[in-house]
Amino acid sequence: MILHRSASVLHFCRATLLSQFKHSFSSIVQSSSASSSCAVSSPVRIRLFWLNQPRLRHVRAFGTAAATVANRNENDTFFAEEGVSWTSIGVSEKVARALSNAGIERPSLVQAACIPSILSGKDVVIAAETGSGKTHGYLVPLIDKLCLARDDSGNTVSSKELAPARKIFLVLCPNVMLCEQVVRMANSLRGDNGQPLLGVAAVGGQQGWPVKEPDVIVSTPAALLNHIDPEKHRRLKFIRSVKYVVFDEADMLLCGSFQNQVIRLIHMLRFDEKFLSRTKESTPEMAVDLNSDPLLDIDHFDEEDMQAESISEGEEDTEDAAAVNGLPEEIEAGSVQRKDWRRVRKMYERSKQYVFVAATLPVNGKKTAGEVLKRMFPDANWVTGNYLHYHNPRMEHKWVEVSVETQVDALIDAVNQGFRPEVLDDGADVSRTMVFTNTVEAAEAVSKILSTAGIECYRYHKGCPLDEREKTLVDFQEKGGILVCTDAAARGIDIPNVSHVIQADFATSAVDFLHRVGRTARAGKFGRVTSLYTESNRDLVATVRRAGELGQPVESAFSRKRGFRNKLKKKRGILL
Repeated sequence: MILHRSASVLHFCRATLLSQFKHSFSSIVQSSSASSSCAVSSPVRIRLFWLNQPRLRHVRAFGTAAATVANRNENDTFFAEEGVSWTSIGVSEKVARALSNAGIERPSLVQAACIPSILSGKDVVIAAETGSGKTHGYLVPLIDKLCLARDDSGNTVSSKELAPARKIFLVLCPNVMLCEQVVRMANSLRGDNGQPLLGVAAVGGQQGWPVKEPDVIVSTPAALLNHIDPEKHRRLKFIRSVKYVVFDEADMLLCGSFQNQVIRLIHMLRFDEKFLSRTKESTPEMAVDLNSDPLLDIDHFDEEDMQAESISEGEEDTEDAAAVNGLPEEIEAGSVQRKDWRRVRKMYERSKQYVFVAATLPVNGKKTAGEVLKRMFPDANWVTGNYLHYHNPRMEHKWVEVSVETQVDALIDAVNQGFRPEVLDDGADVSRTMVFTNTVEAAEAVSKILSTAGIECYRYHKGCPLDEREKTLVDFQEKGGILVCTDAAARGIDIPNVSHVIQADFATSAVDFLHRVGRTARAGKFGRVTSLYTESNRDLVATVRRAGELGQPVESAFSRKRGFRNKLKKKRGILL
């Protein structure tokens, strides 16, 4: 195949494909978390961990979910066995019918494991591989609980009585596209009348605060704070109404630029729980006066104090934790004093439920998302998927080392190969391939290379307008084809039946690697991954492949981070 290679494209490819070595190892050592490839399959099982064993007596029995893995076919790594139904794991008939109407007849292994824990009311951490059904794993039980509460209130409250307190199910996501996807999935659960079971609304992007109060709000942390901070009564009413909170892509939300916003929201929610618990104990028959509520006096939180509190080795509740600025020294009777916020009691009546969801959740290191959760939510139930940080056995992985001279031909060959087109309902064949690059500029360069070779493709990256990205995903899902993208498309976005993932640029961290390859082989399907890498990536690739051959998670290869880093310095002569 003849391809005109312009000097500018070649120069750019050299820069993007060969200059990532320093950042690759630096990022992967910090993340210490990934999916290995070509791994030896581990026994099929769902692992449920409780981080604090003495509290096991408070945990709902897990016999139903455990039954899903008994006498299983080793090749079936997604669905629970046929004998396990939605109702057998605690889902109501109403929601089970909605799932069936949506074409979801059986729960997955991860859903069968996490749904009973969520229904029990405990805080839950769902750490499971991409494509394992985590979104429905939290949507189904929490929507079910809200539907049950609404139905019960309708049956018990007469028109002359006060309506019960409103309950909100809040989902926090790192980006607008993922928010919209969660909204679509929640709205797909419809009742016998064809209407969604609950009112669902997104907040963020072009969507403002909903005029009609929804049951489920899906938002980014920044958008939510922007809407509730300026109006104190809205903030109080909202925080008071939230009963279920889900943090989707929790590892991202608890690190980096999201961390302060998320920790701030957690402290708001927890303070409301503690205030209500104390008020109930001191004046059990007195209604809470919203006009004298201390939450109205919280102008802003001390981000540094909260961050230090959340990632420190000590307990979350400390005598000296100054979480609030601006609380008055004395507050009316029936409320609390400023010192009460600082002297937080460890025992209080819980009134909210927290669920954390992630496909990568490293626990090696005091500041990793997993360790933060273990300290902040020590009583949480942990549900861990079979292949968290492991290679998915339904995935075929091909590794191709390239040079500046061969990388373009290797890319075009990989794209032309395709993989097992899916047959749509109308009988037409469709193939979906995602080509990942590390930067927007690289995505544009790869698009030009493919166009020059006569290969049509879509583009998806942060440089594209939001409405264009939305249309691109719809077209790619409906028509198939080639999607050239950055890691903006690697996390959370569920595009069914992606048959082939190509890394034109090798991922710059183990976490990014895992999320990229997780776009294929989802929901019980098979898929292929082709990773192009250069000499500068060779050590990283060898480490990832070796972990796979040993049947270990990739993070285990970096258990001795400093020694590994020093070894690379001596071998490569590169200062990381």
